[in-house]
Amino acid sequence: MVDVALLLEQPELVLRAVHLPRPDAEIRWVATSELEDPTRFLEGGELLLTTGLATKGWRGQWDEYVARLARVGVSSLALGVGLTHARVPATLLTACEKHGLNLLEVPRETAFVTVSRATAGLIDERDEGEARLALETQRQLTSAAVRNDGQRAVVGRLAQLLDGCAFLLTADGRLAAGPTGPRPELADVDAALAELAKIRAEGLRAASSASDEHRTSLLLPVGLRGRPAYYLAVAVPGRVTDVRRNAVTTAVALLGLAAEQERGRLDTQRRLWQKMYELLVRGQVEAVHVVGEAAELPALPAQVRVVRAAGGADVLDDALGELERRRVLATVHDGVLRLVAAPARATRAAERLSVRGLTVGLGEIAELAAAATSDTTARLALERATVTTGVVRWDSVVREGAVGLLAADVAASFSASFFGGLDDEQTATLGSFLKHHGSRLKVAEELGLHRNTVRNRVAQIELAIGRSLDDPDTRAAAWLAWQARDLPGSRHG
Repeated sequence: MVDVALLLEQPELVLRAVHLPRPDAEIRWVATSELEDPTRFLEGGELLLTTGLATKGWRGQWDEYVARLARVGVSSLALGVGLTHARVPATLLTACEKHGLNLLEVPRETAFVTVSRATAGLIDERDEGEARLALETQRQLTSAAVRNDGQRAVVGRLAQLLDGCAFLLTADGRLAAGPTGPRPELADVDAALAELAKIRAEGLRAASSASDEHRTSLLLPVGLRGRPAYYLAVAVPGRVTDVRRNAVTTAVALLGLAAEQERGRLDTQRRLWQKMYELLVRGQVEAVHVVGEAAELPALPAQVRVVRAAGGADVLDDALGELERRRVLATVHDGVLRLVAAPARATRAAERLSVRGLTVGLGEIAELAAAATSDTTARLALERATVTTGVVRWDSVVREGAVGLLAADVAASFSASFFGGLDDEQTATLGSFLKHHGSRLKVAEELGLHRNTVRNRVAQIELAIGRSLDDPDTRAAAWLAWQARDLPGSRHG
């Protein structure tokens, strides 16, 4: 960077710093103007040269003049003395002190064109130096990328080149590499994770930048298509220069290419695992063993349990990635995650999936050759699951009896309709009747009624429901309705 301090070091210019609050202010170009208000022709970052031709006799006018230059972002004001002004006016100095603008003095023997030529030369040297540095940076990062541990090597080399720190996060917030670099104190993993949670939904379009007086932090997505595979977090002391920014951009591109290669391998593995699952539920166990050996999966146990889970695509993808890292046979198909494992391991996996906010169904324990049965019961259990039920286990559904096979709202509605024409007395009588398998004598004993009273009540109930309770089908329906009375949505609950 060409800053004011560097320009002052050029001995041939004989420039003098009258007021220098920002010696590190970057000089982007040189402008010469004798206008009272040159700001319409400025873009910011200029070294403004003037002899003050239009300012002869100024006193209070200097304040507004300097204020305008400060607002537009002029790097420094350089006043040529010995012409309009024999020396720097005191009121000009006061104005520069007030507005924090660098003020230089150009002696009469130094031509403005000399200052312009020297500044342009410094800028050219800077540009050539930055170009060489950018090429060297790209060379070093590319060399790191082709190593066996290319991902970690790129992150480490980038941190060294930036004289800062860097680390790589997975899309679900795990550390994949780092933090590393000569400035480890700049790393703030928790802050990066919080920022990642904010920008994750924006995908590859997302990027985050934050800075203060001590450091600048960047968080950028890594990947070429679809959902980002990683996020690169970088922290550098001070601000991000063009050279540093080019280094980060190069690293992101190299990491993106590596992520695409990794994604290609992962896609191949996932197709292979899906084929294994399909073979398993078809009962083709020998073929599963053959494919499993090729896929380097641990052998499946003699008894297994299937888990099915549903939810958002990103959550399913994160969950699938975790299962793959744990070497659990799992696949996502038609928006449903399916996994098969030993019963205890499958149960633990189901609980973890539920914690992620997925709806989960846990199938019955089955022999490996009968995994299709566990898959079917996992599907039925998932159909009963909601975001509030947690894991629905098929063995729990079985314990509920026939009513457990019905959706809760259907069962509750059926119960409410069946008992809708009965009063509380008739409902209690019917419950006792079902409990004692139609024995009117035992109903009378339980309720403390005469047998004739029970007989009359049963007749009234049959009249209300329009069918005979001596009919096995009617009694089965009545028992199902009775079991469903306490389900959510039932008016009897």
